[in-house]
Amino acid sequence: MEGTDGHGQHRSLAAVAAGGYWRRRGMPTRPEQVALATGAPLLLLAVLATTGGAVLMPRPSPSWHVGQARLLGRPLHTVPVPVECGGVPDPVALRETARRVRADGQVPRVLLLSVADDCTGTAAPPELLHEVCEAAGDEGLLIVSDETWRDTSYAPHGTVVVSPAEMLHGGPGADAVVVLAGLGDALLPGSPRAGIARFPDSRRGREQAAGVRAVLGTLGTGMSASLEAAVAETLTEPEPLRARRAAVARARGELAGALHLAFTAAGALCRPPLAGRHLYADLEPLRSRLIPHGIKDAAGLEAELVRRFGPYANGGHRFGDDPQALRVRVSGELLTRGSRAPSVTPESPDVRRRLAAVRTWVSGLAASGE
Repeated sequence: MEGTDGHGQHRSLAAVAAGGYWRRRGMPTRPEQVALATGAPLLLLAVLATTGGAVLMPRPSPSWHVGQARLLGRPLHTVPVPVECGGVPDPVALRETARRVRADGQVPRVLLLSVADDCTGTAAPPELLHEVCEAAGDEGLLIVSDETWRDTSYAPHGTVVVSPAEMLHGGPGADAVVVLAGLGDALLPGSPRAGIARFPDSRRGREQAAGVRAVLGTLGTGMSASLEAAVAETLTEPEPLRARRAAVARARGELAGALHLAFTAAGALCRPPLAGRHLYADLEPLRSRLIPHGIKDAAGLEAELVRRFGPYANGGHRFGDDPQALRVRVSGELLTRGSRAPSVTPESPDVRRRLAAVRTWVSGLAASGE
């Protein structure tokens, strides 16, 4: 369980291991900068509970991001993502939204983003993230960076994932970044489910951490000794874990790439997936071909895909997107029927059969409009 030293600083095994985890990613972290919970959603809830004002986030965003802000009744404003990626707002639109929120009499306080976005399967380019951080700083926003999926890049040597905390380290905005990460499937399927948060090494950061721990204590979310030990072991990232994590990421990348090709070949728009478990397809170019099938919005598109292929598609309306838009998040598990073995690739007979079914359906839509 979490413990403290004589100065009230947290010295739990998991906090020490979390510090090592972030230190290996270019973010020096002392145990007292760390908060722990039985899940990242609880940590986000506690962070938002200790801040006032409105919350800004990209559109689309993971449903649990949206849910925590709404649970607290916090004003929520979504900002469109740029062409390059999801997970972060377009920096120009971010400035415009923050100013519009102020003009409406609200105070924008928090920007929630994901540098590796499991919703769209993309990663924010460092130069774009820098513009977003600069805009957030100018607008006085606390950046809450969800970095749950940063270690799931399909080609880690070709995809650079940088944290705002790393980017702003030593600068004037260094104390305006809180980092969240959820364990479990992101580190390795079957890993203990827990959440870790990193706060700035500053007076402001210490006050934030104390407030979050107070909220978590009120909610009674402390870890058992056995869970903490499992979390600590996972966060040390032994070589077998790292090897299996890389194998799972490669397999997911092959599946996501095959689905991406199936959708884009038929005329759908879709950013190339680089990390995580999903891709985000925009079928607006196929609207005229979908309407005869009774598909007119995100909910209808989701229902049709679920009917045909199983519960591996979610309409964009579930992620704060326009419910009338024909956008959908699709999981690579659509091709594996939930199997998570890293050996399951597009060359597996069952996967080839399911991929052919997806291609047939999407290409059929394209053919119906010719």
